[in-house]
Amino acid sequence: MKRILKAAVAAVGFASLATSALAEWTPPGPIKLMIAFAAGGGADTQARLVAEDLEAKFGWKFIPEQVTGKGGMNMAMAMKDMPADGTVIGMGASETLGYNMRVANAGVAPSDFTAIATTASFQMGVVSATAKGWKTWDDLKAAAEAGETIRFGVMSPKLADLAYLLGKAQGIDLNIVQVRGGKDVLNGVMAGDMDVGFMAGIQAKGVASGDLVELASGLSKPLKHAPDAPTLADLGVDFNADGYFTFFGPGGMPAEARDAIAAAIAEVVTTDGMKSNGMVTKAFGAPDVVTGATLQTLVEAEYEAAGKLLEAASE
Repeated sequence: MKRILKAAVAAVGFASLATSALAEWTPPGPIKLMIAFAAGGGADTQARLVAEDLEAKFGWKFIPEQVTGKGGMNMAMAMKDMPADGTVIGMGASETLGYNMRVANAGVAPSDFTAIATTASFQMGVVSATAKGWKTWDDLKAAAEAGETIRFGVMSPKLADLAYLLGKAQGIDLNIVQVRGGKDVLNGVMAGDMDVGFMAGIQAKGVASGDLVELASGLSKPLKHAPDAPTLADLGVDFNADGYFTFFGPGGMPAEARDAIAAAIAEVVTTDGMKSNGMVTKAFGAPDVVTGATLQTLVEAEYEAAGKLLEAASE
């Protein structure tokens, strides 16, 4: 199933798909929704809005449960041996099944889980406060070359590795500060406790208001709100922070269950008027949906790429 970028087109395609899939499968009971993100944050809100929309649209019952820690690995390990009948799913990041699973070395791989659907891709940017006075990446680099200590906030080990490689490629020293999540990076940058940091979409409101500026894209492509900002590849880094908010389940989930849940999620996040669609569109520009076998291939490729990133960051 192909990746869907435009909500208007996706809503039509997934509506018919959902009707077909749902005719063949419905949940045999309430669905436990395990959420790998801290309560009250943007990602947690997104997961709960998706569940709320699914309840309203299809009559399914969800029981949300926070299972945080270790970049989603605590959730993955708790889920691993649960029933694969569609009554247990989780929402984390594709990074959970990629870099974080590689680092955890917990005896599991993406093939031990069932990738279901993504809702949105990250808008991972290198962001600073406008009050800092930097307008471009070159301004930050000049400050570092002049001897200023650059405190760079990150919210995961993968991003810490990318920040390290970025400093190495640019020939500057970055003081990397790892915190719990994107909200902590945002708060640190706004408070002046950090000079710059990776943010994955939480910066959208601040960029729109003029309080924040995106100096570079952490993605393999330009950012939606800063198309002229350089990518990591432009800055000499061979890796990127491409990723998705991702629903997945225990391994061995029947295709009919996986496809029905995927189609239902895709329909609500791409339909105007649904709460999850509004949230995803506001925070990330548009839904970005990948499902089923295509998504499984994507997360397994990310897992393999993580090994190369770890090797590069250890040099």
